[in-house]
Amino acid sequence: GRSLAPLCTVCSCGFVNRTLAVVFMISLAFAIVVGNVITLTVMVQTRQSRSPQGYLKVSLAMADMMVGVLVVPFSVYTEIFLMVMSTPPLWYQGSSISGTDNPWQPCMLIGPVFAGCTFVSISTIFLMTLERSIAILWPLHKDTVVTHKRTLFFVLISWVVSFLLALAPLIFSSNFILEYNECSRMCNYTPLLHGKQLRSDAYILLLFPAFDFTLLGATFAVNVLSFTTIRRYSRKRKLLSEGSLNEGGGGGGKGCQQRPSFSDIKAAKTIGILTFAFTASFSPIAVFVLGNVVGYTWCNFSFFAFWMLTGNSCCNVIIYSVRDQRFRKGVMLLLHREQSHPNS
Repeated sequence: GRSLAPLCTVCSCGFVNRTLAVVFMISLAFAIVVGNVITLTVMVQTRQSRSPQGYLKVSLAMADMMVGVLVVPFSVYTEIFLMVMSTPPLWYQGSSISGTDNPWQPCMLIGPVFAGCTFVSISTIFLMTLERSIAILWPLHKDTVVTHKRTLFFVLISWVVSFLLALAPLIFSSNFILEYNECSRMCNYTPLLHGKQLRSDAYILLLFPAFDFTLLGATFAVNVLSFTTIRRYSRKRKLLSEGSLNEGGGGGGKGCQQRPSFSDIKAAKTIGILTFAFTASFSPIAVFVLGNVVGYTWCNFSFFAFWMLTGNSCCNVIIYSVRDQRFRKGVMLLLHREQSHPNS
């Protein structure tokens, strides 16, 4: 077998293009690491981290942090190496199948980490949606249904399942290798060719978009249910304020007692924005994977698809900083502490 070698065009591999790509990667890595360090610090030093929702936020930030610490810096190192050195590194592209004495392929670590962190992100967003929907639909039973132990258990399950799925092409098939792709500038699964044809088990890569879109579909369905309930409660509150209902009749009293809090409603809206952002960032790479299985390479598009998904790792921090007032307050308290230490 031989690997499906990526196309390397002047547009994707020229010196100027590589330089711009490296500057972009370094900026993105800095934004991901700094943003998620702030998120984790705020979560650890405030009471938010000791709640089920806090556990889920920490899980999401940890997955994003791993992308910024491992995945992006490796691409930066490889691109700088290719620009400075006249020859590529020994492990570079296809060398892992050319003999038995080749060095260890770093993409065997970096590739599954990126795929696994992506699956952790969408599964965590799904769990956050479920947690907020329970708070909105059954606010009186939220504390008994969503407990700390159950949340930690589901967080652990999401990490284990996500990384097992990330390794599925290597576990269930011997016709895949992980190598650095000059087009996407990342470690990608590369199917081996039998003659000029892809082997039948190459379709196992479709597990990746199938898993993500299944969870995204379920997340959208739960969000629709939650927002429908929020809209119903908003209408009832408006009628109560106008005097059309009274607390003793029409179910107004019961509705008021079971009405979700303002923080639950705002958190549900924030998670809805997170879901939309992840869907927008994942859709291009799903199209690319489908085309790759069929036999297309799409060199320039692959860079756009993979790095748009990578950029989502710093979007979560931006969304929280804009939407979550408690998070902004935690950041201000953190900065105030850092400024007060030198003065004291």
